[in-house]
Amino acid sequence: MAMKGYLDEYEKLVIRMNTPRVVIDNGVCSSATIVKVDSARGHGILLEAVQILTDLNLSIKKAYISSDGRWNMDVFHVTDLNGNKLNDQSVLRYIEQSIETVYYGEDIEVNGLTALELTGTDRIGLLSEMFAVLSDLNCDVVDAKLWTHNGRVASLIYLKDCSSGSPILDSHRISKIEGRLKNVLNGDNDVKSSAKTCVSMDVMTHIERRLHQLMFEDRDYERKRSKKQERSPMVVVTVQNWAERGYSVVNVHCRDRTKLLFDVVCTLTDMEYAVFHATINTSTDQAHMEFYIRHKDGSPISSEAERQRVIQCLEAAVERRASEGVRLELRHPDKQGLLAEVTRTFRENGLNVTRTEISTSCDMATNIFYVTNANGDEADSKLIESVREKIGLECLRVKEMPSLNHNKGDGGEQQQTKQVLVSLGSLVWRNLFNFGLIKSCS
Repeated sequence: MAMKGYLDEYEKLVIRMNTPRVVIDNGVCSSATIVKVDSARGHGILLEAVQILTDLNLSIKKAYISSDGRWNMDVFHVTDLNGNKLNDQSVLRYIEQSIETVYYGEDIEVNGLTALELTGTDRIGLLSEMFAVLSDLNCDVVDAKLWTHNGRVASLIYLKDCSSGSPILDSHRISKIEGRLKNVLNGDNDVKSSAKTCVSMDVMTHIERRLHQLMFEDRDYERKRSKKQERSPMVVVTVQNWAERGYSVVNVHCRDRTKLLFDVVCTLTDMEYAVFHATINTSTDQAHMEFYIRHKDGSPISSEAERQRVIQCLEAAVERRASEGVRLELRHPDKQGLLAEVTRTFRENGLNVTRTEISTSCDMATNIFYVTNANGDEADSKLIESVREKIGLECLRVKEMPSLNHNKGDGGEQQQTKQVLVSLGSLVWRNLFNFGLIKSCS
């Protein structure tokens, strides 16, 4: 009994040591809320923290990531999308509780629905044909996200049976759904293996992380870039090795937007790289991110081919969610075939859907579509208004992209903020490396 009590206390100690500790401070910085996370170092822990913040639609203005041996210290400067500090106590409590528990496997799960994963070649009208097939097969789309990039498409769709409202379990019906959709995804493509479909009842991965994984598995980063991308690249990525410290140094510079840090960290994590140190800064509408990474086995990038692959994958990660086209928001009472009707109207009027987010709550559908013309350029405003009239002016509205509010007048507080962060040890680690006061992480 004494030994059992000793083991119980030891187990409690291990849990306390490995549980992330979160401190939220609204008094240090006048323009942002400071979220500090101390935790035992582990693969994916940084991604989990960033995921929680971005899922709350928060903007990460700055971040300082540092790892010393077996411990991580992450400091985030966050605001809402309007550039305001976080004052809602329920939101602050949620951040604390979520980060302190998320590492024990609390993944996102959509209960009572059938998950459908799709990848294939993108083309105009594809979404319309997909939703028409699902409607014809008596499938109700409850939630869905679709991304397009470099001529490829990836989608994660959550379904239920229209008649019963239950998940679709019959194996014959599932095979029929997969077969019909695979034919749509292949289209006239001679390479029949290019399209993939998968139906599952137990998809536990975060939806947007899974979309990145699907695109990565489909190797969208290897596709030929468009002339528009070559003329004005959305992102500049450089990778160099710091041989003395055994790190690969990754720099990413691009236009700032929501969920940008999540997209980059997600890709590095799923490529099995560990982030040991990082600095993220945003100003006006630009973002600059610097990461010191190694493989999970502790080695830096070791070849030119690997370096180029990291560059390509990070460029793709940033570009996938970079919204092209007009943002349309549809709010309509949910009904069978609604998505098929709306997307068919888009197709018949020459609008191409580049990204979409589908959600249903309390029998009300709220769907967001990003549309361009057939050439991938911005659609004519008269055409947009014509489509709105056909679908319903009150139901389909043009919505501006939520812009990130960067405070310009925070220069007077920078010294105060810097002093606090220095006391946390998150700004000076690089200089300490150079003076030999901190050893490289092993």
